Amino acid sequence: MKRRNFLFTSALSAVLAVTVAACGNSGSPTAGEGGRRLVMATSADYPPYEFVDSASGSQEIIGFDVDIAEYITNELGYELEIQNIDFNGLIPALQANRADFVMAGMTPTEERKQNVDFSDIYYEAKNTIVSRQGSDLTTTESLNGKTVGVQLGSIQEGAAKEIQGANVKSLNRISEMIQELKAGRVDALIIEDTVASGFVANNPDLQFTEIPTAGEAGSAIAFPKGSELRDEFNTVLREMQQNGTMEELVNKWFGENSPAAGQEAAS
Repeated sequence: MKRRNFLFTSALSAVLAVTVAACGNSGSPTAGEGGRRLVMATSADYPPYEFVDSASGSQEIIGFDVDIAEYITNELGYELEIQNIDFNGLIPALQANRADFVMAGMTPTEERKQNVDFSDIYYEAKNTIVSRQGSDLTTTESLNGKTVGVQLGSIQEGAAKEIQGANVKSLNRISEMIQELKAGRVDALIIEDTVASGFVANNPDLQFTEIPTAGEAGSAIAFPKGSELRDEFNTVLREMQQNGTMEELVNKWFGENSPAAGQEAAS
C-alpha cells in the first residue's frame, strides 16, 4: 500500500531537479544527445523510495524507485533524467507532457486510472499509525477525536478521512509531519510502514503500529494515457522479478542497513 492518492491540482512546483528537462508535447520519449531520453517525475521526500542524498553532500536523488528506473531505462536503451516535484503535481505533470513517467511509490487507484496508465505493481507495503511513545493511539478506533497528520495527495490522506471522528491535517512533506507530531500539533500520523520504520528508528520518542490492509494497495509506475512505454517497462519489471534483481533492491533499500538510514528520517 502506498502513500499516494492524487488530488486534482494545477500546482506544478518543481522544487529541485537532478537534471531539469521538459518533454515534448507528443507524449513520446524526449530525444537526448546521443540517445533517447526519458524524464521521470518524482517527489523526493519519501525515503527509502526516493530522497535527496544529503548525507553525502551530493544532493543527488536516490532510492528504491530510482534504482528500478535506472535499471529499466538502461535495459531499454534510454537516458534517464529526474525531476523533483511536489507529490500532488506529479499526475498533472504527466498530463501536461512534462514527464514521460512517474515513480513515487504511487498506488494505482481507480481514480488515478481515469487520468493515467499504470504498470504492473512492483512492490506492496502497509500503512501504519505513528504516534508518540507510550500513547494508546495504535488502532484506527483510537484516532476518534484526534488530529491525524497525513501527506497531501497521498492514499493515506484518503484512508484518514474515512476514520470516524478523526480531524485530518494534510501537510506537504513527511519530515514536516514528523515535526508536527513531535511538537504536539498533531496526535498521530498515518504513513507507510517502510517509511515509518526509518523515521521511528531515528526518533526513539516515536512508535508505529501496522494497520490491517484494506482497499487498494501496491506501488506502480504511472504513464500518460496511451503511452507505449508501459508495455516496455512491464517486460523489464517481470524480468527483474524473475532474475532476482527486484529482491536484491528490496533487501538493499528496506533492510536494516539501508542507505536511507539517517537521511530525512532524522529531521
